Amino acid sequence: MNIEKITDNILYAGVNDRTTARFEAMWPLPYGISYNSYIVKGKSKCALIDTVDIKECRSLTEHVSAAVPGGCLDFLVVNHTEPDHSGSIPVLAEIYPQMQIICNKISAEQIKGFYHIDESRLLVIKDSDAIDLGGLTLRFVTAPMVHWPETMVTYCEEEQALFSGDAFGCYGALNGNIIDDGIDAADMKAYFSEMRRYYANIVAKYGKFVQAAMKKASGLAIKYVCSTHGPVWHSRIAEVLDVYDRMSRWQSDEGITLVFSTMYGNTSELVDRICTALSRRGLKNIRVHNAATAELSDMITDCVCKDTVIVGSPTYSGDVFPPVDALVKALEIREIKEKTVGVFGSYTWANSALGKLTDAFTRMGCDPAATLAMKQAYSSAMDADVEAFAGTLAEAINQRRNG
Repeated sequence: MNIEKITDNILYAGVNDRTTARFEAMWPLPYGISYNSYIVKGKSKCALIDTVDIKECRSLTEHVSAAVPGGCLDFLVVNHTEPDHSGSIPVLAEIYPQMQIICNKISAEQIKGFYHIDESRLLVIKDSDAIDLGGLTLRFVTAPMVHWPETMVTYCEEEQALFSGDAFGCYGALNGNIIDDGIDAADMKAYFSEMRRYYANIVAKYGKFVQAAMKKASGLAIKYVCSTHGPVWHSRIAEVLDVYDRMSRWQSDEGITLVFSTMYGNTSELVDRICTALSRRGLKNIRVHNAATAELSDMITDCVCKDTVIVGSPTYSGDVFPPVDALVKALEIREIKEKTVGVFGSYTWANSALGKLTDAFTRMGCDPAATLAMKQAYSSAMDADVEAFAGTLAEAINQRRNG
């Protein structure tokens, strides 16, 4: 990618990664991902905000060298020490021996631990501290647990630009246009979809901290949101903030996510019966995932984004079937809230999965509104049980939606 101008004083120096298959070795990247880095040039000083994954370091150093002639890079601001943003610190520290690394107390410890940087290179700041680049002020605001404890954001007061770290980011490489103004509707829809998946996969557990950070930044006049992944937000800032606000308060779209697995098809038949019974009651937007074949990333996203979650599993070795169990554990880690939940289980001789699913959602504070068990295989004798399950669940769904 080329260096791109965001304002007269702010340049985009980030890179695309179109070869990594899974972010954090877990989350699929069908459209790649960007690692965003920014150069802020004052009249007397120059700062680089965040670096990139070490494997993309060469492109970053070329961008910085072209944008900052004479080797006059004064500061490196580290908003977030996760290695996809801090991995190039040692290389830059060697190229620019005069460069000071701006960080907070927690990130200083992590930078020394990850990269063995000498403490003399670190300029440790406190919340709301600022530096003057010569006509441009960078102010540092701590935002702990969005989504690491050292996280902070940087605000350029004169340009009204918020360098937000991972907050407001999304999966997806940048296809020529850096700022949202130049991205067409179809691509923008994809970025917003990937933003929701990114939030659900990585940030969802930390909703209360997202709310605290948004409240802290609410008094800032913001023209640009410069995240470390995805486009620079300019014309669609309000939409981006709304996505994060709603998701961090667990405000979900109307819809049902049903996750199940089956070994021999019996549980799958029960799923069809449940879906039919729910649809007859006027419930729409039902999305079904077979946990044995679906991407965990997509299942988590649909469970986070929809207001109703139904999970079913056959009993396997006295427990929940492992692919379903992985999804349930992922939801428990994210501390999902404000969901209408239904659970069902199938078994041959020991009805264990249903109880374990019920217990798991109860621990999450999402007591199942309805439960259903199937012994061995479906028969017409179960019709009334399925109707009762769907009826009870539909009543709970409508009650939540109607307040």
